[in-house]
Amino acid sequence: MSSLTLGLLGATLLSLLIWLVLLLFWGQFWRTDQRLRGTPPTRWPSIAVVIPARNEAAVIATSVRSLLQQNYGGDLHLILVDDQSDDGTTDIAQQTAINLGKQAQLTIVRGTPLPKGWSGKLWALSQGIEVAAEVAPDYLLLTDADIAHDPQNLSQLVAHACTHHCALVSLMVKLRCQSLWEKLLIPAFVFFFAKLYPFRWVNDPQRATAAAAGGCILIETTALEKIGGIACIRDALIDDCSLAKAVKSAGYRIWLGLTSSTVSLRAYTTLDSIWQMVARTAYTQLSYSPLLLLGTVIGMTMVYLLAPISLVTGLVLHQVALAGVGASVWLLMAIAYTPIVRFYGLAWPWALTLPLIAVLYTLMTLDSARRHWQGRGGAWKGRVYP
Repeated sequence: MSSLTLGLLGATLLSLLIWLVLLLFWGQFWRTDQRLRGTPPTRWPSIAVVIPARNEAAVIATSVRSLLQQNYGGDLHLILVDDQSDDGTTDIAQQTAINLGKQAQLTIVRGTPLPKGWSGKLWALSQGIEVAAEVAPDYLLLTDADIAHDPQNLSQLVAHACTHHCALVSLMVKLRCQSLWEKLLIPAFVFFFAKLYPFRWVNDPQRATAAAAGGCILIETTALEKIGGIACIRDALIDDCSLAKAVKSAGYRIWLGLTSSTVSLRAYTTLDSIWQMVARTAYTQLSYSPLLLLGTVIGMTMVYLLAPISLVTGLVLHQVALAGVGASVWLLMAIAYTPIVRFYGLAWPWALTLPLIAVLYTLMTLDSARRHWQGRGGAWKGRVYP
């Protein structure tokens, strides 16, 4: 065996060790068992739902309808903040409420121009929360305009929050997974997120790990006020995790889990659409650090790419040990990836695609850094954030 082959074998053995650590000691991130569980409270608290919407005509009717038809026992009011849409988003939302005979439960706020130092979504949320204060709700539900909520979603969120004394409860809603590119990349998006923020660690009050999913966040109004309101994260591009960190750092308990019944309506039918979503904030996640970027590229290569390289090289060179270690690592990563693949209703062979997926996500991260260096790293819905 040549020195080059020995070096590859040693590196792949290290990859094997990394996967054993990830599977056994990294918060069981690969499992999909963090689900809402709670007992209905004796009194259902009041809720104000704040929905920032910017050009969401294609999905807003479904979203608003799902919220107005919630099976919820407490007071519920929707506040839609029109973030300068030009596609009739608010007219569709208003007509949806009228058709249901629930126009009194919907307030539409015309958003004002974005001030310096704010991201668009957070400024819209801030305006909605200010209007919500007039009805003094016990909780706020911060949700996106492209989410279809299960009729029981609010009841389950509140029951979990009350039972487990959580100030913030968030759901990673089930993302659309129908097109070829969605099947290849969307389950992996959740998988990588969970590896970065293991849900069990997020839900453990003894650990500092904090995260949330911005599509569905239930938060106690008093907790939000204590951390300084939404203004405390006004310029955050990864606003959901920033909010969760602020809440947990203030001593409150938070919870993050999965749901299969509340779903995202956003379609990602092309590679470019998913690429744009990831590249918008990937380099932000690395704190705009070239060193962290380099470490990420090396780490992704070590963790995900050495296995197939070693397997193929071992087979070609008839090096049984090298091929065997490569196959073992690939099997371990497929085992880790299988639960989320099954959660999205895909056949198990999709779990074998993780090395290819890792290559694509690494390229997206590199592109995110390139955009940042060119001064357009935070581009989203017609806006560019510094």
